[in-house]
Amino acid sequence: MSRQISRRTLFRAGLAGAGAVATAGVAVPLGLNWRGTSSAGVLLRSGRALPEPYQQPLVIPPVLRPTRTDGTTDYYEITQRVADAELIPGVRTPIWGYNGIFPGPTLVSRSGRRTVVKHRNELPVPAVVHLHGGHTPPEFDGYPIDFILPVGAKDDSAWGGMATHLHGALHQGERQYEYPLDQRAATLWYHDHRMDYTGASVWRGLAGFHLVHDDEEGVLGLPAEGRDLPLMIVDRSFAADGTLQYPALDPTMAKQPGVRNAYASGVLGDAILVNGVLWPYAEVPAVRHRLRLLNASNARRYRLVLDPPPPGGKGFVQIGSDGGLLDRPVTHDAIEFASAERFDVVVDFGRYNPGQRVNLVNELGAGSTRQVMQFRVGAKATDDSRVPDVLSSTPALAPASATVQRDFTFRTGSVGAMTGWLTNGKPFDPHRYDAMPKLGDTEIWQFQSDFHHPIHLHLVQFKVISRNNKEPGVYDAGWKDTVDLKPNEQVQVITRFTGYRGRYVFHCHNLEHEDMAMMANFVTT
Repeated sequence: MSRQISRRTLFRAGLAGAGAVATAGVAVPLGLNWRGTSSAGVLLRSGRALPEPYQQPLVIPPVLRPTRTDGTTDYYEITQRVADAELIPGVRTPIWGYNGIFPGPTLVSRSGRRTVVKHRNELPVPAVVHLHGGHTPPEFDGYPIDFILPVGAKDDSAWGGMATHLHGALHQGERQYEYPLDQRAATLWYHDHRMDYTGASVWRGLAGFHLVHDDEEGVLGLPAEGRDLPLMIVDRSFAADGTLQYPALDPTMAKQPGVRNAYASGVLGDAILVNGVLWPYAEVPAVRHRLRLLNASNARRYRLVLDPPPPGGKGFVQIGSDGGLLDRPVTHDAIEFASAERFDVVVDFGRYNPGQRVNLVNELGAGSTRQVMQFRVGAKATDDSRVPDVLSSTPALAPASATVQRDFTFRTGSVGAMTGWLTNGKPFDPHRYDAMPKLGDTEIWQFQSDFHHPIHLHLVQFKVISRNNKEPGVYDAGWKDTVDLKPNEQVQVITRFTGYRGRYVFHCHNLEHEDMAMMANFVTT
């Protein structure tokens, strides 16, 4: 009991001093946005003028080279540190970056080949690394209280002693994460996962791509090399001096978690960056390109369209989702996705005229958040790529094969005397297990919401089998690890638990919701 009380005390400290209003008997954070189709959150406006869109070229994050390799394993080293980045032209903005850059370097791996990444923490706070979408043993999955302490720190007392009190693992200065990568080719990403502070850490820059390839993908003839573009889309807000502004109760991220109560529903920035560049442009020859779209925003949802659309429409050919290739391609006029979701699409710029400029527009945005990036179509070029009618063949999971159905509700509510975000009416407690699936079993998990909650499961990929007892939505195709749960909606997903025994989490990937307790444990047995 004392551990539960202590956890709640820590959470209450994160909301200390913030007000709430009572609505229909429920404490609701001030500024809560209840729009059904747009983004969950409140806009944090920049305090300085921002540049005009499409003035800076797109940058592709560098691919990290291994420090060494052997017959089974590639070894990498990454240092997390404070650095300056020129996010606004002519202005130096302090960031927290993997190897001092944002996004961090891209790791590229082969399916089934072990990858070991040693992270060194030169930040002023503890860090945790989660490989999002990774099929990973629990000790390397990035459990929120398994801290890498800053170099030179002996314990976590300077940061409230959270990991020590809650029996997390402490690593002094650096630690290795080992990834078997026994999984399909997919667009994964890695980011900070420290309990109660994930939103602030990712906002400052701690995110990067990890791409996995395999033989099945390699023989398809999809666009490759310079025509395979990973695109990390985020929103941010800048203070008058060009620093990143975030409404943290404790900007030092030391002992008081949480954001100001007006932003408890989520923090939305008014500046859109792609791969760390404000509203960039990309020069593209008039051929097919593969775009690996990642929504790495804290809370913002996007509905992306091509403006103008290509003749005949259906400009996006979706070939993959969070968990890798679809069985067959799906065409779209728009891509709508929530935080942490990935959409792997092919766009044929050969359907446009050379010299044409094509904007990637966010229909859920307004003003500065409506523009995302621009493609400047160049000359025709040789294009040997293709999109086959059949991409993959993955086994179906029949609902009748499920051994159990588990129901989870995600709602706002009270944590002690304060407002938070709850799973089945309870805040996160590292010592409470909300599900204990058996390895090898197939289960159906049903999610219900009061608000926008992108729900992410660690360890497994799943398939959406229904929305509100009807067919899955148009953006639910394929294997996923994050599902866009909309207000007052019921979604069923099916998954099979395989691989590793141990403790994992599932949570809302609106990072402000996650930090304010919308997370729970499951343990595979």
